[in-house]
Amino acid sequence: MPFILATLIYAQRDDQVLMLYRHKEPNLGLWVAPGGKIEPGESPRACAIRELYEETGLRARDPELRAIITELSPHPDWQWLMFVYRTRVEAGEEVGDEREGRLRWFRVDEVLKLPIPQADAIFFPYIMDPHGPAQEMVFHYNADLKLIHWETRPIGHQRATETPPHG
Repeated sequence: MPFILATLIYAQRDDQVLMLYRHKEPNLGLWVAPGGKIEPGESPRACAIRELYEETGLRARDPELRAIITELSPHPDWQWLMFVYRTRVEAGEEVGDEREGRLRWFRVDEVLKLPIPQADAIFFPYIMDPHGPAQEMVFHYNADLKLIHWETRPIGHQRATETPPHG
């Protein structure tokens, strides 16, 4: 089964992060980071920069790769390989149009209280940790796309830590 290649990019200014309330699938009705599918001939980093600009009008400044995430399920169309970035943006920069969904800045400590996808609730703290290493994470879903198991390890480390899903 081929993977869907995608990126997410968390734009941060001061103690806030920009989130997108999805108006369409996947993740309809949930808050997520801006992002999208990688185009042919495009690197993950270039995709993250492009998607942030297209969805928000913001320009990524030195995006940092924070996670490589694999999502696996019995569904052939739900096999994702995602590259997750974090970038700083200037406080004065205005957010652009909202064709992908409603955009809003939240304090970093508010994000886990929002309705967000199951996996995002697990990986978000790793993404926002300014001192922690980038992570390689694998999320396993059942046929109903409910998270049943996940694994994480710092990129470049051999030993995985297995943790049951929260919630």
